[in-house]
Amino acid sequence: MIRRAIVAEKVFDLKSSVVDLVTETDKAVETFIIDSLKSRYPDHRFIGEESVAGGIKHDLTDAPTWIIDPIDGTTNFVHTFPCVAVSIGFSVEKQLVAGIIFHVMAEEMYTAVKGHGAFCNGLPIKVSQARSKWTRGRSLPPPPLGR
Repeated sequence: MIRRAIVAEKVFDLKSSVVDLVTETDKAVETFIIDSLKSRYPDHRFIGEESVAGGIKHDLTDAPTWIIDPIDGTTNFVHTFPCVAVSIGFSVEKQLVAGIIFHVMAEEMYTAVKGHGAFCNGLPIKVSQARSKWTRGRSLPPPPLGR
């Protein structure tokens, strides 16, 4: 759905500001994800970025809850820049226990389950142990003035 729509003409609305956009594709992807998950997990709760922005109130409770950003990078999507993802988190007792990031155009699926590691397309990933010459034994520089 997103792969086809990224190259098509887009109609979008503003949410909270001129840089906070929502497209018909955002809404359609969110509906598709929620409907798919509801059919498998009817007792779970859902918090979707677009439905919340549309005025539907959702509180995070102890119940198993899926938190969904159907197009993470909507501004990129609107401008046909290919860095967009589907982001989904899963919370139980108000604690995030799993996450999925699908980089749509690269067809890379990143998954993680608390206590079980992280994966890209099913292969384990980890933080590199490499250290650069610049950071060895140093702290990061302070941010520029005015920020």
